[in-house]
Amino acid sequence: MKNAFAIVTLSGLLTACAVPPQQQLPPVSNTAEPLPAQEASDPGPLAITEAAQDAAQEASLPRVELTSALLYQLLKAEFDIRKGNTQAGYKGLLALAKKTRDPRLARRAAELAVHARQQGEALAAVKLWRELAPGAEDAGQYMLALAVMGGDLAQAEPLLARRLQQAAPQARGMAMYQAQQLLMRAPDRKGATALLDRLLQPYAATFEARVLLAQNAHARGDNAMAAEHARTALRLKPDSEVAVLTLAQVSKDPQAINAVLTDFLAANPGSREVRLAHARVLLANKHYDAARQQFMTLLAAQPDHPGTLYGLGLVAVEMGDRVAADRHLAHYVAVMEQGEQGGGEERELGRVLLLLSQLASDRGDHQAALRWVEKISERDAELYFAAQLVRATLVARQGDLGRARKLIAALTPEAPSSRAQMVLVESQILRGAGQLEAAYKLLAEGARRYPASNELLYDFALVAEKTGRWDVMEKTLRAIIKQAPNNHDAYNALGYSLAERNVRLHEALELIAKALQIAPDNPFIMDSMGWVHYRLGNMAEAESYLRRAYAMRPDADVAAHLGEVLWHKGDKAEARKVLREARAKDPTNDALRSTLSRLQLSL
Repeated sequence: MKNAFAIVTLSGLLTACAVPPQQQLPPVSNTAEPLPAQEASDPGPLAITEAAQDAAQEASLPRVELTSALLYQLLKAEFDIRKGNTQAGYKGLLALAKKTRDPRLARRAAELAVHARQQGEALAAVKLWRELAPGAEDAGQYMLALAVMGGDLAQAEPLLARRLQQAAPQARGMAMYQAQQLLMRAPDRKGATALLDRLLQPYAATFEARVLLAQNAHARGDNAMAAEHARTALRLKPDSEVAVLTLAQVSKDPQAINAVLTDFLAANPGSREVRLAHARVLLANKHYDAARQQFMTLLAAQPDHPGTLYGLGLVAVEMGDRVAADRHLAHYVAVMEQGEQGGGEERELGRVLLLLSQLASDRGDHQAALRWVEKISERDAELYFAAQLVRATLVARQGDLGRARKLIAALTPEAPSSRAQMVLVESQILRGAGQLEAAYKLLAEGARRYPASNELLYDFALVAEKTGRWDVMEKTLRAIIKQAPNNHDAYNALGYSLAERNVRLHEALELIAKALQIAPDNPFIMDSMGWVHYRLGNMAEAESYLRRAYAMRPDADVAAHLGEVLWHKGDKAEARKVLREARAKDPTNDALRSTLSRLQLSL
């Protein structure tokens, strides 16, 4: 047996025993699809070629006598790595690579440095690796990625330009895309977008370059240029889904987006992705009938497509069609439960389960609501937490207040905001059970412990008002206003409380006017404004605001106020009509009962 071995052989064996670091750099080259396997008895020409390449590579490696000192250095480096002392392992391997001129040792050192996120050390090792193996494609990829992620765009530019120049015409589009993906990781985003523009300009006559130029212009906020590039791409390839979706993405005018997608679908009715995008655009712009038509066309082609079912469910919710919403969303859940979901899909499924639970609860089916919410996975801690609060609320509605409170008490979130949410939900459960004093005490303690939770403070103020603690209510609402000056709910609640008690009416008017300035289209604030004008005797203004509020939000509270104003104006027939509408909506409504009592009116 010979006394000398190739260093790479021993290094390979030692490396195989070590824990390999995970490469942290983004890939630069795409992976080719695997070729069909050859028969075992016939290695085939590919295997013969690979064997020849391996033999040539082996022959090019330096052969160094394996002395005891050299063996000790190799073993020490690898054992340092196994023990977690990667810095010592890196230094040992880099020193050995310089000494033996073995590129694989330099590569091993580079991988270690990348895994340890040591930019400078990784770059030094990669430079040595490229010096020892000038033709190594992997070394070039490492060098390029390190240059980009290290912010050295000047070094990256010629490397990327050379890659695009050397790429075959049919592969250049993929090379452009890879350059874009890599430059997205650069810390200097402005410099990276400028560099990508320079790289793509020589190929601007191609479809792929125009799409990427459009996306690049959009990334830097130049939507006019982005649209110009996208339109050019669409002219080069009129049936391209990528081009038309890019044009839609960079356009700001909803009507223009709708026109672009409509024209494309007229010429390409089978384009599923564009039709789905069009349906989503219509949904976002509240064109619910048109959105439903697009989703139904998609559903006819693929009855079990989750994205279509989800979209149809949302459209149905917005249109108030609870039966259709329940049907489509339940179908979505059934489809999703048949496969494996990733993180994003699982979270979307959880949101749909919460929505189905809400739909069931709204129709009074608390058992079905519980079944839906109990399906939500514990793997998404945030969504699971929300689900348990909903579950506790549903259990309380079924009359089991003790179990509901135990469900909340069993939760152990770390975030103060989540713990404040627990207090808020438990207090709402107590209020629903008629235990106002218990709710007040719980909220008072919660307000003391979580003074930054405006939502909790707001509920505390409302309960304080309901229990006759006007000073506590006002102090709490003013605390909200102080730490959240644009909280229109706090201004409105305080102003309405003063108007309802018929005290400090001019101050009430100022508070409600401030709320309306912050949220001018809020029907609840319009209702408050109408009510304070009524208290001030401004009947015309009162009627105007209340009619606007009732048109936007025809609920019992607003109807009661409008009915009282109409009654005192002498429009008693219309007043009776509006008050009957309020009774039909909510016969136990406090505002309605108060109004009928003041008017001494029986409907």
